[in-house]
Amino acid sequence: MSFKLRGALRNLRTGAATTAAKLATTASRATGRGAGGMIGGLVAGAIDPGIMKHLGGGRPAVLVTGTNGKSTTTRMLAAAVRTEHTVATNDGGDNMDAGIISALMAGKDASHLVLEVDELHVPHVADNLEPKALVLLNLSRDQLDRVGEINKIERALRSAVEAHPDMLVIANCDDVLMTSVAYDAKNVIWVSAGAGWLGDSVTCPRTGGHVVRTDDDWYAVKKLPDGREFRRPTPSWSVNDDGIHSPVEVSELHLALPGQANRGNAAQAVAAAVEGFGVDKQRAVKATESVDDVAGRYSTIRWGDKEIRLLLAKNPAGWQEALSMVDRSADGLVIATNGHVADGIDMSWLWDVKFEDFESLEVKAAGERGTDLAVRLVYADISHELIADPLDAIRACPAGRVEVLANYTAFRDLKKALNKEVGDE
Repeated sequence: MSFKLRGALRNLRTGAATTAAKLATTASRATGRGAGGMIGGLVAGAIDPGIMKHLGGGRPAVLVTGTNGKSTTTRMLAAAVRTEHTVATNDGGDNMDAGIISALMAGKDASHLVLEVDELHVPHVADNLEPKALVLLNLSRDQLDRVGEINKIERALRSAVEAHPDMLVIANCDDVLMTSVAYDAKNVIWVSAGAGWLGDSVTCPRTGGHVVRTDDDWYAVKKLPDGREFRRPTPSWSVNDDGIHSPVEVSELHLALPGQANRGNAAQAVAAAVEGFGVDKQRAVKATESVDDVAGRYSTIRWGDKEIRLLLAKNPAGWQEALSMVDRSADGLVIATNGHVADGIDMSWLWDVKFEDFESLEVKAAGERGTDLAVRLVYADISHELIADPLDAIRACPAGRVEVLANYTAFRDLKKALNKEVGDE
């Protein structure tokens, strides 16, 4: 078969896949089954297994991955790159093959790709898109029943970096596991973005030796097999209360989003935009500051006599960070946990999270796995009330400001229910 004929057949298959995907997306939205961010990609991928590579078309791409902060960092990075280029991105958080394919179809005319990618999917997505850059945020335990042990993910990401030696890697040097992923990369930019959760970085992922931490350093007691020391690299980018530090200047940072983790996300987004795509630093910083909502996370909803702020957390590291964002002066706190596949069926992570500092708040435990949470709160000596339905739990809170912290499906379902309630008022 001639090259020309193969190309024609290739285009025919991709065209058929794209048409079918658009029909499926339209049907999904029309029937109220969803936004269509996944179904279109699923249909297109089933018809044309090579569609991701074909739709990528060799465009400059950056992939963002890590256990926590992918969606926020991707939104910030896309905003920064968009100051100078057109961008295709999966800003709805659909970070597996179907969501990525849908984003590529929706942004077929964009000049650049900024994509959030699930950690397990990075190797083959990188093989398909040949990215110009990869942003490595952090690694910690996440849904053991789906993802498996964290060192398995570290090895998979390291293999992806090794398979693409010319790819620029923007890595968080404060995270031991991500440092291991990027340690031998030929082109790496080290960013000190912080490490709030240390429970999964007490040993070296390459040797098993103990990792010693000081205020601004860490190192493995046991040397690597080739005799090198495994130690925190010196960052060329960092973030602190003064702002984002680059090799040439300090830029003040005034984010709309709360928390130290989001300042670290912004630092990596700005570093990737500047170092990977030549975006002006001040433009990039301003773009990150403009991000005030990520798929409804951090949003505030007024419902009757209550002002409700929604926070999402999906794993021990994310929960610990989100708990630090809870306003202790609020009038009530609802914590909602489900245990579906998307959340992780294994709820043992509840015992890794420090719930012990909410004595001043009126706390409600809610969600389909609210009983598991209630048991954990008993052992944390937190006075609380168990109300299974999150809406009822919010109703039971005093008038005023109510903080709501929920895991993935609990957050999704509650947000939909709240929007319906508000719309019916």
